[in-house]
Amino acid sequence: MSDYDLYYWSVPFRGQFVRAVLAYAGKSWTEGGDEAISKLMQGRVEKMPVPFMGPPLLIDKKANFAIAEMPAIILYLGETLGLMPAAPPLRAMTIKIVNDANDVLDEITLDGGRQMWTKKRWGEFLPRLKKWMSLWEETGARHGLTPDAGFLLGGEVLGIADIVTATLWSVMVERFPKIEAILKDAAPMTAALTGRVTNLPSLAKLAAKARQDYGEAYCGGQIEASLRKVLGA
Repeated sequence: MSDYDLYYWSVPFRGQFVRAVLAYAGKSWTEGGDEAISKLMQGRVEKMPVPFMGPPLLIDKKANFAIAEMPAIILYLGETLGLMPAAPPLRAMTIKIVNDANDVLDEITLDGGRQMWTKKRWGEFLPRLKKWMSLWEETGARHGLTPDAGFLLGGEVLGIADIVTATLWSVMVERFPKIEAILKDAAPMTAALTGRVTNLPSLAKLAAKARQDYGEAYCGGQIEASLRKVLGA
């Protein structure tokens, strides 16, 4: 029996952060699939494992606990799997990084596809995307990150902040090579950290599985189609 049940769509978007933490920690999980997610969302709130509007949704079978919303899930896993820093300031910074990543996902999909990308919108957004990247770069620099070594928040061991960083940027740049060039230029240490973390055997295996399961998919739908159009991907 698997350790967790994960409900997320058949794309590597927000759900990939949860998958990455579980994979790194050596945990097993079962995915319910799109049909099961739709059924849960359409059902009565009283019958939900935890009241939620949309995935990801995680059920910890051993603890008999369910939680939704990507940042909350990552916090729960970080706490229960020993991947959070001990010092309160670094714990707070870790959650900031998780929420920053969630904000980047909102912005790269124009708030879940409320609008579609055009060349004009992308051109206007590009400086902001570079600024987002610079936030990671400066955070790492303040904690001793170098192009060849170190972690985003310092210390001697990889943590949630590093897994989230690597997942955010690796999934994006793998599917949109033009963004990879931007990341390497705007945040070279972040790009190098992303490469080191995603090359770990457990995370490399997860990335290969994502390619096998989801192909080139990123977030899906018309918003992904519009993003691919402006980026020529």
